Amino acid sequence: MNQRTGAVLCPNCRKLVGVNEPVCPFCGFKAPGLFGFGPALQRLARQLDLPKLVIGGCVALYVVSLLLDPSAAFRMQGMFDFLSPSNGALAVLGMTGRFATDQGRWWTLLTSVFLHGSLLHLLFNMAITSRFLPEVVELYGGARAWTIYVVAGVVGFVLSNLATGAPTIGASGSVFGLFASLIVFGRRTHQHVMTQQLWTMAAVMFLAGFISFGGMNVNVWAHAGGFAGGFVAAEAMKFSNERPGVGALVVSWGLMVAVVGAFAVQIAFIFHLFLGR
Repeated sequence: MNQRTGAVLCPNCRKLVGVNEPVCPFCGFKAPGLFGFGPALQRLARQLDLPKLVIGGCVALYVVSLLLDPSAAFRMQGMFDFLSPSNGALAVLGMTGRFATDQGRWWTLLTSVFLHGSLLHLLFNMAITSRFLPEVVELYGGARAWTIYVVAGVVGFVLSNLATGAPTIGASGSVFGLFASLIVFGRRTHQHVMTQQLWTMAAVMFLAGFISFGGMNVNVWAHAGGFAGGFVAAEAMKFSNERPGVGALVVSWGLMVAVVGAFAVQIAFIFHLFLGR
């Protein structure tokens, strides 16, 4: 993992430099070998399929949430409740809301992004994710796309918790963040038709959130916050034709570790809660 000798491609100019060089002699990029971890991180990044990773993770967590309380899956109160996990199961896995943040469980802002409250909820969010996340990966690169996705989801839940504090889950804030990042790309590359179409699509989806279909609860605050978070994150990003610098890679991998760590901390919290009784 930690390569201390030999050469590595500079992430910025793609020229061979010593892995321990403090600065690339060709372009001035700092720590081109990423302190010895650059080659391993670059190999791992090339092997990861971000859309499949996100969708697979959400599906796996949804199945786990059903298995935690199987009887709840068929206690339907409306057409949108089919195969819905119980609130207890979702709370165990890391549902957020003021009830969680007041307990100091800030990590639920991360875990909730990957949890879903029904089969339809999951299918809707994953269908949009599978449609637009690959485009964001292509335009911004995998590391930046992951950062946009997670930041948008977290900002959406922060705004939701401040505005209402209601228990909440779902990737819809991240989905709106994807829309925002594509709008930023269209605006910065002067693709006005594409930008107008995306603005229209985002506006229609946002307004649809104010309509309750069959008792379905839609968190419009998370949508608004996710769009704002994705917009700001994308504005701070370069596009895929420019290699991500040390800062971008550190943030991206840091968020990956943070998400995995958040679920680990949540599991530890639940075990401590039950063992404490």
